[in-house]
Amino acid sequence: MLKRNIIFNPGPAALPLEVLKIVQEELLDYQGSGMSILESSHRAKEFEAINDQAIALVRELLGLGTDYQVLFLGGGASTQFALIPMHFIDDGQMAAYVDTGAFASKALKECQIVAKAHVAFSSKEEKYRRVPKMSEIKYPENVAYLHICSNNTIEGTQFQEFPNTGNVPMVADMSSDIASRQLDYRKFSLIYAGAQKNLGPAGVTLVVIRDDFLAKGKKGLPTIFSYQTHVDNKSLYNTPPVFGVYITKLVLEWIKSKGGLAGMEKINAAKKDLLYNAIDAAPDFYKCPAEKDSRSWMNITLRLPTEDMENKFIADAKKEGLLGLKGHRSVGGIRFSIYNAVSLEDIQKTVDFMDKFRKSS
Repeated sequence: MLKRNIIFNPGPAALPLEVLKIVQEELLDYQGSGMSILESSHRAKEFEAINDQAIALVRELLGLGTDYQVLFLGGGASTQFALIPMHFIDDGQMAAYVDTGAFASKALKECQIVAKAHVAFSSKEEKYRRVPKMSEIKYPENVAYLHICSNNTIEGTQFQEFPNTGNVPMVADMSSDIASRQLDYRKFSLIYAGAQKNLGPAGVTLVVIRDDFLAKGKKGLPTIFSYQTHVDNKSLYNTPPVFGVYITKLVLEWIKSKGGLAGMEKINAAKKDLLYNAIDAAPDFYKCPAEKDSRSWMNITLRLPTEDMENKFIADAKKEGLLGLKGHRSVGGIRFSIYNAVSLEDIQKTVDFMDKFRKSS
């Protein structure tokens, strides 16, 4: 009998069971080709079809036109921290960064290695417990772009709205909440996301760039580091993460089958409400460090009265099949990463465990 635990890993994270079953079925013989997609050439017609379908699905689900280029790259979001300022900050220019958590801070630091950066807002002194009100984001009019991390995985905070930047391009790291809710994705000039949270396995990085922003990119960069290279070759300039793109395509199809982003938003809203309500119902026992109006839908952080009790919570949860609950080493505590593949039923089982644990402690 198949045993499946409830997986709260922050990334690599849970994948939809329906997708895993398709992968299992097709693993040895992909659609009659006589080989696994793991063995496929990235130049083969089978993979070219997968790549084209994945690109089309990203545009469809995010509501983007053909003026947005869709890339599947390696190197993770961390590589994009450096590539973006390398491409888009000219001599004498600077970019603006909103510092709301560990990964936003890393992106800022990478920018500062290659160019100047203006800190448009920082909640570091508040231990990153919140994201800014839109009126708190301040930057000069002539910055090359404004960079935002839409969801802060470690601290459990998330932007619920985004600034209107006018003529200033807006760039967003959406690694941990891409395709989890309805947004006007056309507000962004560039979006990037590691796939390993909501879209697929580790090893694939989605980059979406609008043509007018792409045209501003510097010329003369090393070939492999140029976005234009990958646009011109539909991400096939060098060997891409073939198997990862294949799984990402299946996950995108799964999202579409669930009603697209509207369907995902409805399920994810119910999940986060169920879990936050359980936390708020026992304020003397469970506490969420993130401020209420900044709380993440994807990464819900939790503290208990003592660290020993948190360790017992994690150990007891593991016995019940609830895995991956230990908070990031930099902040401790407990963290529920409730990405798209985590079901509402999974959250109900989790809430039931939380109630039982509290009453027995």
